Amino acid sequence: IVSCSTKIQRADERIRRVENGLIPLDQNRQPGQPATLADRMQFYKVPGVSVAIVNRGEIQWARGYGVLEAGSTKPVTAETLFQACSITKPVTAVAVLALVQRKELDLDEDVNKKLTTWKVPENQFTKEEKVTLRRLLSHTAGVTVSGFRGYATDEPVPTLLQILEGVKPANSQPIRVDIAPGSQWRYSGGGFMITQQLLMDVTGEQFPELIRRLVLQKVGMKDSFFEEPLLKKQLVRAARGHGESGEKIKGDRHIYPEMAAGGLWTTPTDLARLVIELQRSKAGKSEKILSAQSTNEMFSGQMKDFPVATVSQRYARQITNQGIGFRLEGNGASARFSHHGGNEGYRCFIVAYVNSAEGAIVMTN
Repeated sequence: IVSCSTKIQRADERIRRVENGLIPLDQNRQPGQPATLADRMQFYKVPGVSVAIVNRGEIQWARGYGVLEAGSTKPVTAETLFQACSITKPVTAVAVLALVQRKELDLDEDVNKKLTTWKVPENQFTKEEKVTLRRLLSHTAGVTVSGFRGYATDEPVPTLLQILEGVKPANSQPIRVDIAPGSQWRYSGGGFMITQQLLMDVTGEQFPELIRRLVLQKVGMKDSFFEEPLLKKQLVRAARGHGESGEKIKGDRHIYPEMAAGGLWTTPTDLARLVIELQRSKAGKSEKILSAQSTNEMFSGQMKDFPVATVSQRYARQITNQGIGFRLEGNGASARFSHHGGNEGYRCFIVAYVNSAEGAIVMTN
């Protein structure tokens, strides 16, 4: 009983530090004067925030702040659904590695060998070097289209083939190779659309089902969904998206048929479950999804001495090294994996340590 009480006190103290002890936002605050989470939300006009913290291999605490939508009194809770945005990409990468582990896919094979519904168009850049899963998942495949803006709820939604070809009603350009694969790092959501098609071709399953089977069910991510649009029972606890001025976006949210790149709905708690499983796998303590060898592959730098493409300077400020799916920073005890996410109306961030059981996830609307 004493031990349990002590743990609760420590968790409460850490929660208070987050809620009331943020780094001062700007130079107008007096030195040493902490900012509150409520102040920070008001400054950035963020209606709702959800946080989950991993410590010593368990979810130490998870809590929601604010409301589901501006002008509402419905509170954000730990069970509120948010769009995971580009944090979807490492979840997709975990599914790929699970299939690689089963010998159904090869990280270093030309993806055109197993793509059947659609092929990566060959050109001068693919004569010598090929597009592979390793390169697609590490943004080094020379593939175009950095990101996607989704579709308002009253807009027509394209098929995956229309997205790959960049034809209406798709609102993005064709996904093509325009620099030599393996020559440089350039962020590409388009590469994950090729991956989505490959996964579907190889398994014969729709993307939501295969991710559920390969990843979500295995670690108990019961509040994670790829359904677009959300079902009514999911929609009632989903945060509505808002713009930078705090206004609700048209239709409350955008639809993302680009599922492998940014289509996941989830909670920080569910993402924390995945973080814990990857950390346990890395330590050789669990193989629910991946072996230690596969997880080590995921957390191995893939960039070598690649330059960062000039068209991606906004990402260059964030990149130190790139693993398979996750970005990598630090060394030794400070080695960590992370990813940002930004869809229309939503922003989120995940960061965790590679060699210790700690991490944090923040999701906002």
